This record gives sequence, C-alpha cells and structure tokens, in this order.
Amino acid sequence: MTDSRSIPKHVIPNVLTIAGSDPSGGAGIQADLKTFSALGAYGTSVITALTAQNTRGVTGVHPVPAAFIAAQLETLLDDVRIDAVKIGMVASLEVAEVIREALNRHRPRWVVLDPVMVAKSGDILVGDAGIHAVREVLVPLADLITPNLPEAAVLLDAPVPGDRDGMLALAPALRALGASSALLKGGHLSGEECPDLLISADATTWVEGARVDTTNLHGTGCTLSSAITARLARGDSLLEAVAGAKQWLGEALAASRRLDVGQGRGPVHHFHAWW
Repeated sequence: MTDSRSIPKHVIPNVLTIAGSDPSGGAGIQADLKTFSALGAYGTSVITALTAQNTRGVTGVHPVPAAFIAAQLETLLDDVRIDAVKIGMVASLEVAEVIREALNRHRPRWVVLDPVMVAKSGDILVGDAGIHAVREVLVPLADLITPNLPEAAVLLDAPVPGDRDGMLALAPALRALGASSALLKGGHLSGEECPDLLISADATTWVEGARVDTTNLHGTGCTLSSAITARLARGDSLLEAVAGAKQWLGEALAASRRLDVGQGRGPVHHFHAWW
C-alpha cells in the first residue's frame, strides 16, 4: 500500500469522487466536480451508477458493472496522484470490495465516505446489499463518514434521532462502525438551527449553523462531503475542513435562489462566489 506524498501548498491538489451520476447536475458526480472546482481542487471521477433523476425524484438506477469500475479506478490511479477521495453511492458488495482493493493499493491521505442511501425526496437508492457493503467494507476504510440522520439510522438499524440528545446517543455506536471520525448531520432536525456533530477519537464537537430558508436542497449531502474533501486536500485540519465546508454550503444555499433549475427541490449555487 502506498501513501499519497505530501504536496507543496502552491500545488493544486487532485481530488477523486467515486459516485453516481445525476443528469440534473445538482447531486452526485456533477455536484462533486462543481464543488471541487469552486474550492480550488482539480476534480477527477469514477462513475458507479447512472441514475434517471431530476429535482423532483429518482425514477431509475442503472449500476455500472464492478469490473468496469475497477478498470476506471486502475487506469486513473496508475497515472494521476490523488490527494483525497470522496466516495458516494455504492450499491453492491462487489463494487465496495473493488473500491477497497484499489484504495488500499493507491492510498490517498484522506478518504471521505458519504453513505448515500436516501435521496432528499425520500427515495431509497440502495437495497440491503448496498447497506451491508457500505457498513462492512467502506466505513472501516474511511477517515470520515458523513451520514445524515436517516442514513445513520439505517447504518445502525436504529430509530432516527429527533433532537441533539438523540444525536449524542448515536455517537458511540456510529464511530464503533470503524471509521476514524464521523460527522452526523443534523439537517433533518426541526428549528432554526442546523447542528452537525463531529465525532473523533479526541473529541465530540458541535459544528453550528443557522438553517437557510430555502427549498433548494437537492444534492446538499453530496456537496458538503465534497467540500470537506477538497478542503482536507488543501491542507485544512479535520475541524477546519468541516466548519469551513459547512459555512460555504450555507452561502451556496442562500444564493440558490439566483438559479432556476427544475420544478422540485433545486440545487445549491456551487459557484456563488464566482458568478
């Protein structure tokens, strides 16, 4: 297993997203690449699934064969130095094992896992096999996992927390799944605040944020995990990356009204600081 070499501060980091595709551009691979670019990282991608979806929902998922995912990974990693990886939608044990094998051979400094299981619309994106693959194969590989409350409940086979105390109660079991750290996202809580809980070996820290009054929430989970990945690749500490990504996402949500994309839950404005 090789470790990605450290890179000078003036060098633009290369970041990889391993995830599904979203034709509407607000989530998945498309959101990840926009986020990497907006935050000063060079984005690369390996596609795990094609989806038929828009801002109103998901109508179909077509998994990419594991052998072709392996080919994508090996071809890319044999050539391009990757400084951080974000893993999104994975639907099978075979694919999870392909990803684990490739990343164990070409280990980057950071691996961030966004356990994509439930769309904002409520659509279930993976079945039992996908849940098992994420929990048993990918979570132990990760430096950070970023589940929202429904995803954490699925991973732990537990009720969805309804308040901060419920989030704190899940913290030990969530980290016991094997990741070095976990960010439990509190966006599904009610109220004016939107607290996230960062759980590591050293501390359990609330990362606070005000709720943005918008329905443009499509792809927020993909976008946040990608923003954290880009900032880690650029040299932030874990807490700096999480707090900075959360602030940036809040600004992208606030600026989302400048976009006119779809008739359902629109996307955030990834390039709000640029145009």
